Amino acid sequence: MASAERSSDPVCRLSLRPGYGAWLQLLWVLVLGTSPVASPAAPAQLDTQPQSIKIDGDIKLGGLFPVHSRGPAGVPCGEIKREKGIHRLEAMLYALDQINSDPDLLPNITLGARILDTCSRDTYALEQSLTFVQALIQKDNSDVRCSNGEPPIIPKPERVVGVIGASGSSVSIMVANVLRLFAIPQISYASTAPELSDNSRYEFFSRVVPPDSYQAQAMVDIVKAMGWNYVSTIASEGNYGESGVDAFLQISREAGGLCIGQSIKIPREPGPGQFEKVIKRLMETSNARGVIIFANEDDIKRVLQAAKKANLTGHFLFVGSDSWGAKSSPIEEQEEVAEGAVTILPKRASIDGFDQYFTSRSLENNRRNIWFAEFWEDDFKCKLTRPGIKYELGRRKCTGDERISRNSQYEQEGKVQFVIDAVYAMAHALHSMHLDLCPGYMGVCEKMDPVEGRMLLQYIHSVSFNGSAGTGVMFNENGDAPGRYDIFQYQLSNITNPGYKVIGQWTNHLRLNLEEMQWSGGDRKIPESVCSFPCESGERKKMVKGVPCCWHCELCDGYQYQLDEFTCDMCPFDMRPLENRTGCRPTPIVKLEWSSPWAIIPVFLAILGILATTGAIATFIRFNDTPIVRASGRELSYVLLTGIFLIYLITFLMIAEPSGAVCAFRRLLLGLGMCISYAAMLTKTNRIYRIFEQGKKSVTPPKFISPTSQLIITFILISVQLLGVFIWFGVEPPHAFIDYEEQKPPNPEFARGVLKCDMSDLSLISCLSYSFVLMITCTVYAIKSRGVPETFNEAKPIGFTMYTTCIIWLAFVPIFFGTAQSTEKMFIQTTTLTVSMSLSATVSLGMLYIPKVYVIIFHPEQNVQKRKRSLKAVAQAATVSTQLSVKSDKQNGASKIVPDRSQ
Repeated sequence: MASAERSSDPVCRLSLRPGYGAWLQLLWVLVLGTSPVASPAAPAQLDTQPQSIKIDGDIKLGGLFPVHSRGPAGVPCGEIKREKGIHRLEAMLYALDQINSDPDLLPNITLGARILDTCSRDTYALEQSLTFVQALIQKDNSDVRCSNGEPPIIPKPERVVGVIGASGSSVSIMVANVLRLFAIPQISYASTAPELSDNSRYEFFSRVVPPDSYQAQAMVDIVKAMGWNYVSTIASEGNYGESGVDAFLQISREAGGLCIGQSIKIPREPGPGQFEKVIKRLMETSNARGVIIFANEDDIKRVLQAAKKANLTGHFLFVGSDSWGAKSSPIEEQEEVAEGAVTILPKRASIDGFDQYFTSRSLENNRRNIWFAEFWEDDFKCKLTRPGIKYELGRRKCTGDERISRNSQYEQEGKVQFVIDAVYAMAHALHSMHLDLCPGYMGVCEKMDPVEGRMLLQYIHSVSFNGSAGTGVMFNENGDAPGRYDIFQYQLSNITNPGYKVIGQWTNHLRLNLEEMQWSGGDRKIPESVCSFPCESGERKKMVKGVPCCWHCELCDGYQYQLDEFTCDMCPFDMRPLENRTGCRPTPIVKLEWSSPWAIIPVFLAILGILATTGAIATFIRFNDTPIVRASGRELSYVLLTGIFLIYLITFLMIAEPSGAVCAFRRLLLGLGMCISYAAMLTKTNRIYRIFEQGKKSVTPPKFISPTSQLIITFILISVQLLGVFIWFGVEPPHAFIDYEEQKPPNPEFARGVLKCDMSDLSLISCLSYSFVLMITCTVYAIKSRGVPETFNEAKPIGFTMYTTCIIWLAFVPIFFGTAQSTEKMFIQTTTLTVSMSLSATVSLGMLYIPKVYVIIFHPEQNVQKRKRSLKAVAQAATVSTQLSVKSDKQNGASKIVPDRSQ
């Protein structure tokens, strides 16, 4: 038998002893930390029974359901909640009916109930739940009397052995603190806050739904499966939202690889513009497109509205907790913003028996539910005629013939299954307790009257049975149910029936069908929610301090390659980075090729020079005894022509591929050819200078002017060069090597290793320096001998040769050293050197021997013996020439030079 109770006054109106009210006030202070007057939901009187449903039975269970929503400021309760309130409440009534009619479960024992409305407010729920503990408070009523002096008849308060509920985590936490004091077990059907798993604080709390720590783990796994590493979180203020986000943050930290852009809390009473501020904060880290949301339905809807208002449809990718689940109310009129949202819900099934039961409820057969008439009015949008209530104009009158599902929209609320399982869990625990304490006894025996709460808790933790959906119902040591979740995605595009679609499950590990996922606009590609995109090949990550998922990509520049994800390293000296800079490759080796334009011109000049030199030598040999050959000094001419030939020959050694032998010949011949040429010319000019200087003083010829002496002097000068070269051989044997520094520009693509001989620029100049000394000395003697008549000797041709040669080598120096930083240094310097040497050899050949060869071949009539003159005559001629030169110098600047005609 069920009845609706408003109060439980005794037969006469009694004045409660002050101690009783003090008891309730003490409980309030212990739980809330405030006096009851301070709470907006505090009752006006604590001695009245709250509005409730009472169902008689041998053993009574308590029930807490959010039948009404939270009221505005100063009002405890608001509008009726059809699904979360009435559906769940009726699920408990349905479960009690099923248990009481089951002959195998608690036979001959009837379960009763006292069901209260929490109004979705924790403080109001605490006030209501005091009903469950009144029977356990010892009261002394000896001094209480009625007005006629008789002792009052006080009904014994009913005792509940366990409580089913509550719904919200904050409500369950508040109620659990009271029930623990009186050892009353509590089984929740919807509270998922992780802190309720704390067995030291909530010892008597159990739940048939998994805690949010499992849900948070599932959400972390979902985020990682989609490749996201940068997300934001939104939580509604309160235990559910804050604990859920805290669990998510803790698990993500432990798992690693997941960073939080923004962590936002929505206050209980959001002010104007609050949700616009939420969206603005989310956009501060716009790369964190994934948004983890632990919030109530109203907050979820308003977040979606704010995103739509900010024209950010499709930007945010929501991952919602079970408060969103597969509900249509949070996304109503916000479908486009919610498209692609991934939500999670404890694995459940629709209970067909409950559908049949609930859709058959009517005003006539459901009078035990005191809130059913209010539900009826809200569900059918009509108004019942009730005594004392004025009929509203413009609203149709309820007929009582309406039927649920036929005349109104009906869909079983998601937690119905868990309400039924919670009631059955309590029943199975009582059944096992009865079997152990009252074996064979029909009804409740003395050992179970009253039921001892701590013992019942042990039986609750031991239950294991198949629940209403066929899944196992059991509890761990903390009173938590195992984690089993369905994963949904809200899909809108390219499907016949837009709505929530199951895309996976989570039971201790994730099974997610990524192929079945669909995003804004029907796109199948999973959007990215990352702080920083992956670096390209050859780029290293430079981490942002304090944010392990964020980095800047820095190119491994120059000759660096990517050693690992975070490090660039230099390639070995003989290597350069790959194009993608993921490794190193050998640097190409180059040398001066014969086909190169840098080689063709020097080789061409050298070949011409060798042919001309060979022709001159052959002519001199053929006409060895002719006057011109003899007058030119045959012995030194052959030496000088040999030097010129070697100068041309060195071109081929400079261009040939470097090797030990080639490098040795380069060292030997590079300076030797020039040394031979200039040593011979120096000996010639010195001989001429000494002859004419001696002739001015006496008729005695100077020493060492014979051909043999001249050859000895020449070879002594040459031997100095050879000695230096051989000492160089001993100190540093010649060898070829690859120079990787010469052609190493900033861009490694143009880097080349140059195969070359071990001759630096300095050593090369040092090798030629002796020849330069000979050349300068020879030039000095040529200048001193410039007054000698040209009919008498070779002084003036040698002088012109040396002047021209100096000009060539003066031009060589800036070209040679000015290209030291060029990437084609080797080619330019080799070409410059060989061309300069060939030009200097050509000048010597052209000035000294080509005219003689021309006369010998084309004007043989001039190649005859002329009258010999004595040394004295030659000296006198030299003196006259000198005097003319001196007078010319004194009259510098005059319009006419008058020669001395005294002779």
